[in-house]
Amino acid sequence: MLRVGLTGGVACGKSTVAKMFAARGAHIIYADDIARELMRPGHAVYDAVVQRFGRDIVQPGGEIDRGKLAQLAFSGGRVRELNQLVHPAVIKEENRQISLLAVRDPQGITIVEAALILEAGGGDRFDKLIVVTCKPEQKAPRFAERQKLALDAASAEVTRRQTAQFSDEKKIAAADFVIDNSGPLAATEQQVEQIFAELRSLAGGS
Repeated sequence: MLRVGLTGGVACGKSTVAKMFAARGAHIIYADDIARELMRPGHAVYDAVVQRFGRDIVQPGGEIDRGKLAQLAFSGGRVRELNQLVHPAVIKEENRQISLLAVRDPQGITIVEAALILEAGGGDRFDKLIVVTCKPEQKAPRFAERQKLALDAASAEVTRRQTAQFSDEKKIAAADFVIDNSGPLAATEQQVEQIFAELRSLAGGS
């Protein structure tokens, strides 16, 4: 089983690229989906986050208001604190899922899509690291379109999220492969196709 990390800057298109790899047969694990599940009632991460950040982040029905939690973390300088509660459990679950996939498909390729692979110190878990990039000026408009926000609100959110991430340059320096998603999707598809061929060779596939 070839273990691959897929990361990149805000609104550069990590999920889009992940879907392209999935279409070619890669197994995809989405870190954000795992984090969302672990922060639901009944999980230890949920209990720890509520205890640390207060009952004000809990919505009627018991779910955590992720927007309110993010606002508390970023505005209060507590992003690192939140990440320390969530990341170890997310990584543990990713590793569990990778192990299960390795048994089922020993020569397969599993890609973990996550925004903070390097920031969480988890890069060494992977055989290869892919970084998705785009032009800085594309990020806010793309985020605005995806989240259905006004451009000024999207720009503020992109800036806020970038403060918790390594720069694109630092991510690129750590990458084995870089996908430039600045252009048309056809150009991105071509890059994915080339990289997937290399990954399949490394994994022992035909």
